[in-house]
Amino acid sequence: DGVDRAYFAVFDGHGGVDAANYSATHLHVNVGLHKEIVKNPAEALKCSFQKTDEMFLFKAKREKLRSGTTGVSALIVGNKLHIAWLGDSQVMLVQQGKAVTLMEPHKPERE
Repeated sequence: DGVDRAYFAVFDGHGGVDAANYSATHLHVNVGLHKEIVKNPAEALKCSFQKTDEMFLFKAKREKLRSGTTGVSALIVGNKLHIAWLGDSQVMLVQQGKAVTLMEPHKPERE
């Protein structure tokens, strides 16, 4: 469609690497194939995180896997930056040498 896009993600496995590796292999595919990727990239990210989680849970139950992962992704569409995260992973943007707050991280004390 002529729009430049870039995707970046980092996953931090907990209790093993299975969930992190699975997410690294499947999340970007789910994002790229999502029907809203062109019109609503934020929705595509949200739904793709949920779908990837559901897919891994099915695999984990079948194979008796017990790991999990946090994750953070950045999707650049044209000149817009879309961030999605799960767990306590965080994104930091540095603009002209100054940190720009993009998100409020998940913390146990947060409602």
